[in-house]
Amino acid sequence: MTGFVSFVSSGPGDPGLLTVKAAERLKSADAVLFDDLSSGPILALARPGADLVGVGKRAGRPSPKQDHVSRLLVEYARTGAKVVRLKSGDAGLFGRLEEEIVSLKAEGIGYEIIPGVTSASAAAALFGIPLTRRLTARRVQFITGADVTGALPGDANIAALADPQATTVVYMGKRTFPDLAARLVAQGLPGDTPALLAEAVSTPDQTMVRFTVETLARYLKDAESTQPALILYGPLAEGNG
Repeated sequence: MTGFVSFVSSGPGDPGLLTVKAAERLKSADAVLFDDLSSGPILALARPGADLVGVGKRAGRPSPKQDHVSRLLVEYARTGAKVVRLKSGDAGLFGRLEEEIVSLKAEGIGYEIIPGVTSASAAAALFGIPLTRRLTARRVQFITGADVTGALPGDANIAALADPQATTVVYMGKRTFPDLAARLVAQGLPGDTPALLAEAVSTPDQTMVRFTVETLARYLKDAESTQPALILYGPLAEGNG
């Protein structure tokens, strides 16, 4: 008997931003393996008696290894369970989704992916701005600010990231943004390019502050917040944030 795994996108943290399908899967799951950023009120949707297993990873904190997470998914599914792998934001964005899918495929276990609201979209909405602008931001690019070692990826395409007509969203980039900003300015991006810092998006702890690329880089050199954050920069419209 083999179970089934639903990769459910939890969105940025507000249960109201879950899709209907995501909520349905949570209510019927036998086991929920959840990311750290997907915990809290969203887990209240799980059915009584379901196994709730935290498998989240946070920078600078002890975290389960990826192979352990993948092994847990396989072991639960082998019991015939309906398993929800609850991932923060959208499951397909910087969530190591592919590694878990590969493990399931190797064991012949069925799965589905339920997309969700990425924190980039939620942050833009909360700031009251669009991610694209008709004449000045014709492209949006999502990047990770950290490689497996926690450093700025060495193969980052700085020329593309300094494109003045692109809105760039940096995930997991608080520690490396000062380095990235220096490279962007050296590449020709004006230091006064608008930048936004959004922490704990859509949760009661959220903060959203406007900067420029240079002032944000200076701020983050001494910042001590451990909240998950997004950085947006580029031709950002003025909004209500």
